[in-house]
Amino acid sequence: MSPVVPPGAWLGLLGGGQLGRMFCMAAQSLGYRVAVLDPGGQSPAGSVADRHLRADYLDPQGLAELARLASAATTEFENVPATALDFLARTARVCPAAASVAIAQDRIREKSFLSGNGFGVAPYAVLASRDDARGADAALFPGIVKSARMGYDGKGQIRVASREEADDAWTAMGAVPCVLEQLVPLACEVSVVVARTEQGDTATWPVAENRHRDGILDVSIVPAGVPDALTAKARAIATAVAAKLDYRGVLCVEMFVTTGGKLLVNEIAPRPHNSGHYTIDACVTSQFEQQARVLAGMPLGDTRQHEPAVMVNLLGDVWFAGGQSTVAREPDWTRVLRHPAAKLHLYGKAEPRRGRKMGHVTCLAPTIAEALATARAIKRDLAIPGAEDL
Repeated sequence: MSPVVPPGAWLGLLGGGQLGRMFCMAAQSLGYRVAVLDPGGQSPAGSVADRHLRADYLDPQGLAELARLASAATTEFENVPATALDFLARTARVCPAAASVAIAQDRIREKSFLSGNGFGVAPYAVLASRDDARGADAALFPGIVKSARMGYDGKGQIRVASREEADDAWTAMGAVPCVLEQLVPLACEVSVVVARTEQGDTATWPVAENRHRDGILDVSIVPAGVPDALTAKARAIATAVAAKLDYRGVLCVEMFVTTGGKLLVNEIAPRPHNSGHYTIDACVTSQFEQQARVLAGMPLGDTRQHEPAVMVNLLGDVWFAGGQSTVAREPDWTRVLRHPAAKLHLYGKAEPRRGRKMGHVTCLAPTIAEALATARAIKRDLAIPGAEDL
């Protein structure tokens, strides 16, 4: 394998969602062609890729064709089968490696990796059986039971206040391995996106402050409203996590900021992240361009933020007038674009559904206060809850 994949070559992508769509666009702007392997017929990434291989991630013919085309390959979601990454790694550079992805795919392995390497995490216990739930340490309550695998956007999580409720939650999850995590008093939640090359060079973006609604990211505010010392520590933690993983690619490290000012790592995502979408419009180099640079063996880009930003997620609820209608209608996007520094990104999904990520808006301004005011106005205009909370 050549250490550098030149523009004009093919890059491979496993997954057809919006993260893949934005990766395709960034890679194409650098002159690369992108082949997407995804089973969906109308996937956001497949619709903009230079080639869409419509096949399962473990389909032998599909994988063989992607391996034939691509000099390097990546993934846009963490639940891609590790065997698919291992297959591609025989002939192409694969970032991130299957071993790194496997840790992030399983909350038990993730917690063990983080705590075993000295990173602070919320107190937790593994629930591998009903006896584990019934005998859980009382100090872990109130807590939250999280499925070890396949949980995202608030799915696979149940709050519990007692051993009995933990037992019920474990059963409701399907009696599969879970994690019981103590609910810690939070000041806020933050995230850091970090990029790391095969040579170990790293770059981090500014820290984002993230606010959720119904378990789904609602708003990211950047820079986060936390002390400079805590910001520096968060970026250092993200860099150290990437180094301990021997990670190659773009990684997001999500953290809790406790009311006592401690940073606890919540989870890691081995890919670009929703909270990093602001980098497309507010930074010199976006997380997606950086993903393409690392994959191609190119030098890292500058991650400086040139203007404060507030990113607002657009869920399918917006198409239903904020949940007040039963009929989906295209929103009036002039209500967004009348704000000159609001940047609208729609993901090309054919069917809006409540809770489904359909796009985002990044509000830019000279100050955070002004960016928040724009985000507030857009939330009101689109009937997105929580405008007054900003």
